[in-house]
Amino acid sequence: MLNPMTDRLATDLAALLPEGALRPPQPADLEEPRGKWQGQAGCVALPRSTEQVAEVVRFAVRNRVAIVPVSGGTGLVGGQVMTDGPAPILLSLARMDAIRAVYAEENVLVTEAGAILADVQAAAEAENRLFPLSLAAEGTCRIGGNLSSNAGGLNVLRYGNTRELCLGVEAVLPDGSILHGARRLRKDNTGYDLRHLLIGAEGTLGVITAAALRLSPRPARMGAAMMVADGPAAALSLLAVAQDVSGGAVSAFELISGMGLHFLQEAGLPARQPFADIPDWSVLIDLGTSTAQDPAALLEKIFEIGAERGLVSDGVIASSLAQRDEFWTVRESIPAANRRIGAVVSNDIALPLSQVPEFVRRGAEAIARIGAFRINAFGHLGDGNLHYNIFPQKGGNRDDHAHQAEDIRRAVNDLVAEMDGSFSAEHGVGRLKVADLERYGDPAKLTAMRAIKAALDPLGIMNPGAVLRT
Repeated sequence: MLNPMTDRLATDLAALLPEGALRPPQPADLEEPRGKWQGQAGCVALPRSTEQVAEVVRFAVRNRVAIVPVSGGTGLVGGQVMTDGPAPILLSLARMDAIRAVYAEENVLVTEAGAILADVQAAAEAENRLFPLSLAAEGTCRIGGNLSSNAGGLNVLRYGNTRELCLGVEAVLPDGSILHGARRLRKDNTGYDLRHLLIGAEGTLGVITAAALRLSPRPARMGAAMMVADGPAAALSLLAVAQDVSGGAVSAFELISGMGLHFLQEAGLPARQPFADIPDWSVLIDLGTSTAQDPAALLEKIFEIGAERGLVSDGVIASSLAQRDEFWTVRESIPAANRRIGAVVSNDIALPLSQVPEFVRRGAEAIARIGAFRINAFGHLGDGNLHYNIFPQKGGNRDDHAHQAEDIRRAVNDLVAEMDGSFSAEHGVGRLKVADLERYGDPAKLTAMRAIKAALDPLGIMNPGAVLRT
């Protein structure tokens, strides 16, 4: 049984840390972006070193107090807030934000976990390298949280999730010992790779304090186009064309529904749309090429082949980097429009690529059986990640459909499971989707996860209630 972090215990912990490394929680510490949960905490620890993190964890072990690791606080599934139970220690890595080193010739960057993603990108760019992880929250999210949730973002198609971008991690394990694993090796076959246990574990198996990250050469030339596609199946076929024509230079391939573009207008957002008439479906293709390749010429060839095969009917190729940015503004403004309109249910799902068109068709049928709703389906078609969000009819209010939300969520997740997909593509499980993991997770996997949790964290102090039910 866990104990609450009391004022007396906070005094004892403060004596073990440098001055200013412990403070009372503030309202902002206990909130999450969507306002669905209000967290609690006995104190906030702000260590400046891995050894200080270990000191906090060892203190928590001795006193059986829970720890909730906090990164940038941008997660959308409640992994960073503990809503009930004995008050925990909030462990913030915000002060551990140093870029330790950049090894440009090795394409490696070593950073502390509290570094903001945009700062890591900038540090790589300063050495003419690319750290390709790109998220809407990159100005505030931190690398530790990106790793703990195995963040995806816009460039997964070409570069992979955060897991694929990490060579090694340094971490404090639940007993307070330090794993010195932030190494720069591409090959290390010395037994279990604990890096992959900690990545995606959402702070339930330890606290990541630093990481060695994989960099890439910066593309010499960039190009983008938006094309009108004859439905999701045509868009998927166009993706194959784009990969073949470009030789694998496709960095992102985004599917955009007409509903999403209508939402931009309805929400009054200033994103400049490239088509006079809003199409039912369009795609945003982004290329990064060598100096020897002309991205505009490649995009023109992709369009020509697509038009010949009846996959696309219209398109605009960016004539400048500024116009490329305009295309991305359209895509990245869709979530903001969604928030203004107010979704009844938001789903972040993953499917085998070939199943996406069938899911879009069958999903609409399943939702129609529940009621009359608008569906905004969009996302990273290149990696099978679909944001599938359900809205009231125009002029309606999502609160009027609160009684149908669970039926909608169940219908979507049942169909995803039937089609061998995942109910959580990017954001993790957190506390929001614990029941979904129990319902849809593979029984053998769940048994193994519980055994790993019990072995590494027998007291259950690391982010209790996240991922696995306590």
